Amino acid sequence: MSRFLAAFAVLSAGLVPQVASAQMPDPIDGVAVDVEAGTLMGSREDGVIVFRGVPYAAPPTGENRWRPPQPVEPWQGVRAATAHEPPCTQPVDTDTTIANFGGVNGAQSEDCLYLTITAPENAEGAPVLVWFHGGAFFLGAGSLGSYDGTANARQGVITVSVNYRLGALANFVHPALEAEHSDEPQGNYALQDAVAVLEWVKANIGAFGGDPERVTVAGQSAGGGIVVNLLSLPSAKGLFDKAIVQSGSLLLPDRPNADAQKMAIEALDTIGIGPNVTADEMRSISAQTFAASEPLRAGFFFTPDPEFKPTSTIAALRAGAETDVPVLVGSNKGEQGFAAARTLAALAGDTGAPAFLYRFDHTPAFRTGEWAAGPIHSAELMFTFDSIDRSSWGGERADAADRALARTVNGCWVAFVKMAPDARAFECADGFVWQAYRPGGEAALIETTGPVLAPADALPDGPEEDAATQDE
Repeated sequence: MSRFLAAFAVLSAGLVPQVASAQMPDPIDGVAVDVEAGTLMGSREDGVIVFRGVPYAAPPTGENRWRPPQPVEPWQGVRAATAHEPPCTQPVDTDTTIANFGGVNGAQSEDCLYLTITAPENAEGAPVLVWFHGGAFFLGAGSLGSYDGTANARQGVITVSVNYRLGALANFVHPALEAEHSDEPQGNYALQDAVAVLEWVKANIGAFGGDPERVTVAGQSAGGGIVVNLLSLPSAKGLFDKAIVQSGSLLLPDRPNADAQKMAIEALDTIGIGPNVTADEMRSISAQTFAASEPLRAGFFFTPDPEFKPTSTIAALRAGAETDVPVLVGSNKGEQGFAAARTLAALAGDTGAPAFLYRFDHTPAFRTGEWAAGPIHSAELMFTFDSIDRSSWGGERADAADRALARTVNGCWVAFVKMAPDARAFECADGFVWQAYRPGGEAALIETTGPVLAPADALPDGPEEDAATQDE
């Protein structure tokens, strides 16, 4: 025993310098809020209040996997909401210092249906932005620094950033699941999560000083696809009054159920699971197994459901049957997608509520060598949130022009969130009047010096089309 203690003392002595250099976090300046399920303790930070790891549904694990989001179990006492919960299960690098293409590294969990809420302190009747992250429907998290809501809160807007189910755990239909719960919506679990978030916001955002009647849904890439689909879901109608779609104008028909089931069966076969597998047996497969398998991790898509998803958004738009709210939509100069954004603006703004169209053209000086064709996919995020110092894409490399534009662009997004739903234009950027788009009309080009209006029909879909046009 004495030899063990001596050895332990030597090892401990070797750790002393490392421990001495470590630092405990500063004490939390706590702030409490009562929601339906209990009391949350968040923190005051940088002049705003932040609540992290706020549950909006029960963990979608065990019997709750591949089922509609279930209610949160009420808790006793005060629940800490000062740290993020893990992102939803997804493929990550074995080197935990390297983020995947969705910005995530390290631990993840199937227990992931949580929110981050950033709000002005003592707010009353504040408008709300509900944010759905990107990541091709199988990557990403709502807690990333690019989505920090501090700048929004300082301008009187509450930001609710969302984790939703990913990959095969989000969009998966299988005969065994259909037979088990034939009375429940099948598939589209990420969309069902999105509706659950909006229902949670309607019931609880007043406790944070928010107005449940002034809710803007917003998202980028896959998150934009979530927002596009919310425009045609009967259960989402009345839960939001505006929509923002950034590089995510997903105007595609739903995948037929028979095709989706065939895809699921074939993907399961690649990990040795046969077509006669039971629902319980599928639930015994670890979430990490789904993330590690290329055929199972991605590619699953929205499917029709007679009650929950009776139509695709493209069909609803063409029929004039979508939820009629103002839409702000666009893409970046260095990516494909402007044609789809223009189509969405034209269809959403044809009658009733207006649509506003943009193209983000600014390339930071430190990116000019690698972004020769213009800002790439996701480049606008640290500008729309004014989150340069919290984004892994910005930080010290950003210059004064970047920071000035971030304040301007964020101000325009906030102005849209605050806009009256019946308005046909809104003002931002020290006098810029952003007019609604109509076919043949103008889009806002967001340049280094700020937004300017330009004829939208003359703008190419992306850099490849632009290059091809110049070669003619």
